Amino acid sequence: MAAKIPQDDDIDDSSAPLIEHLAELRTRIIWSLVAFIAAMVLCYTVWNPIYNFLTRPICAALEDRSQECGLILLKLQEGFFVAIRISLLGGFVLAFPVIAYQMWRFVAPGLYRNEKRAFLPFLIASPVMFFMGAAFAYYIILPMAYAFFLGFQQGPLQLPDDPAAAADTASNMAAIVFQGSVDEYLSLTTKFILAFGLSFQLPVLLTLMGRAGLVSAAGLASARRYAVLAILVLAALATPPDVISQVVLFTVVYGLYEISIQLVRRIERRREAELRAQGLWVEDEP
Repeated sequence: MAAKIPQDDDIDDSSAPLIEHLAELRTRIIWSLVAFIAAMVLCYTVWNPIYNFLTRPICAALEDRSQECGLILLKLQEGFFVAIRISLLGGFVLAFPVIAYQMWRFVAPGLYRNEKRAFLPFLIASPVMFFMGAAFAYYIILPMAYAFFLGFQQGPLQLPDDPAAAADTASNMAAIVFQGSVDEYLSLTTKFILAFGLSFQLPVLLTLMGRAGLVSAAGLASARRYAVLAILVLAALATPPDVISQVVLFTVVYGLYEISIQLVRRIERRREAELRAQGLWVEDEP
């Protein structure tokens, strides 16, 4: 049987020497670095508004307890490194579309047109799902987490005006009051946001693996018990030890797992229909 020769309509470019691929890779990396550095410099000029946005969850939790919102600098140089950390994070977020586009431009010439049509939706869905996960962490999980952590404070946050009552209160208990470090708070907040952003990549990853034939809907369905265990462990590690936030995270991630099964099953049905139309489908033996 003669082998099928790729036509111009199937693939855009022919094979190129290794040195040309390396030169193309270098060009794409340079453009990605330029975009990242430009975005980082831009974020450095406005790091204060970004900082104010990231501290809204803790400020809201403190205001609910009639406490003043304020974080402290433990080291002299800590403020500068906080600005740099915010600039790096914001620069990566702003430059991610450019970086993804450069990656696509490097990979696309080696793909057939049907492979491009299959891969491009995942390239678009990945940042969308990441931002959905980050928003879920910021608006839902972080308020619950910080409310839980601040619940371990004790004693009056402000002593009574009466000196005798104030002395009696001070002698009866040692108050526990939150005085957080800016660097520690931003580290915890970014970990939450990144963890949930990556967790929301689950449908994209499983669907892409299903498209490549690495997983099947039946296999994912049969592995539900292991998926439940893994998601429970994730919920225990990524959230504070209160039942509400853990149940919310488990429900969302498990829902994404079930959605992934349906997406893989849809891909399998479409692939079966195409093979049946071409007369290449072979029924599995019972």
